[in-house]
Amino acid sequence: MVLDVDVNRPYRKNLISHGLIYMGGQEREITVKNLSLTGVLVESRCEPESSDIKDIFNMLSASATIDLYLPEMRLAGEAEVVRVDMFDNYIVLALEFKNVVYDVDNQFYKRNVYRKNMTAPGKILLNGQYSDFTAVNVSVEGIMISVAESVAVEPGYITIFEFEKLGLDGEIKVIWVEHIADGRTLLGLEYMYIEKTAIKGIPRFSR
Repeated sequence: MVLDVDVNRPYRKNLISHGLIYMGGQEREITVKNLSLTGVLVESRCEPESSDIKDIFNMLSASATIDLYLPEMRLAGEAEVVRVDMFDNYIVLALEFKNVVYDVDNQFYKRNVYRKNMTAPGKILLNGQYSDFTAVNVSVEGIMISVAESVAVEPGYITIFEFEKLGLDGEIKVIWVEHIADGRTLLGLEYMYIEKTAIKGIPRFSR
């Protein structure tokens, strides 16, 4: 079975490296076969006589964008699947970078897990009033949000929030606060009583 989209590819360098992709709610180990400035070719082993191949093709027909983490290359983010091939017990994916972050180790130095860029609205209770927010990025441990106004809260403040896109609500703790020159406030928040290993659509990709 082959899912193919014609692309004009720049030069790709052959190499062997390892990483993870996330699709269908599961992390899968991958081996990188070659890499360019715009994309990467990877393969993932499938169990013989399993439903892996059918499941993967069903997932890709539902959404062609997956999360990618290549720790040896210090790269993480989103990629679009532009080709799928099957060889023996391996599925081979040609991926085009869509929303990736380089030098990712420097950004992970305060974190143990991957943060997925995600822009979506929510609500948070601050100083007795609900404020609208826009998510900046999300992980299985917390969320970074932007509030349109200046907010007077301190790290350690515990409150409640709602984030419909991922079906999240409950208590959350303010870890850090940053006031922006345009009047907005950025908040780094940690979930308090949410199951952190089963947030649908968000990989862990821990170091």
